[in-house]
Amino acid sequence: MLSMLGAGFAALAAAPLVQDGWERLASSDPTGLLPGSGGFRYFSVAGSVPERTAADYRLEIGGLVARPVTYTLAELRAMPQTRVVGDVTCTDGWRVPRTPFTGVSLTHLLEVAGVRPEGRALRFTCFDGVYTESLTLEQARRSDVVVALDMQDKPLTHERGGPVRLYVAPMYFYKSAKWLSGISVTDQVVPGYWEEYGYDVDGWLDERGA
Repeated sequence: MLSMLGAGFAALAAAPLVQDGWERLASSDPTGLLPGSGGFRYFSVAGSVPERTAADYRLEIGGLVARPVTYTLAELRAMPQTRVVGDVTCTDGWRVPRTPFTGVSLTHLLEVAGVRPEGRALRFTCFDGVYTESLTLEQARRSDVVVALDMQDKPLTHERGGPVRLYVAPMYFYKSAKWLSGISVTDQVVPGYWEEYGYDVDGWLDERGA
């Protein structure tokens, strides 16, 4: 038994990213691990996350754009909606295949805001006050990247990152920032939360996506 425990601790020491992930899982709300979660698990890197309703939710788009703008949830729902179906794959090993997300094409939002010539990337911020993510402008303009309002044809719940989250179908799920509150156009890629811990800045599921 002692030798088995020793081997386990040695493996964790040799894989700090995995260890860090389990530590964060242990401190997160376990609700998403219970039966009936639809295969999804709940993760938060913040101690607690405030809830936002349709009345108080706002999405700010700014940075290197010609027309900074702030949207309410109702305004986002009034825009043309895009439905993307893809596999949700987490670096921890769990996967939910063929999951539909519906929302506003990120390309559409960027066109409305008007990206300035020096814009090269996007930085995403979240109302948990901690999480951030990034995409290059080329990645953000893919047809399978949406600012999602619905998942599995139902409004996004708070536990699933609602009322609004990012969904980047061709990348690992850590790139699909939950509780989205801000999109800023930048002149270079700014690594997101998990990238600061060594995760790939480009989290492709398949090298053909690159």
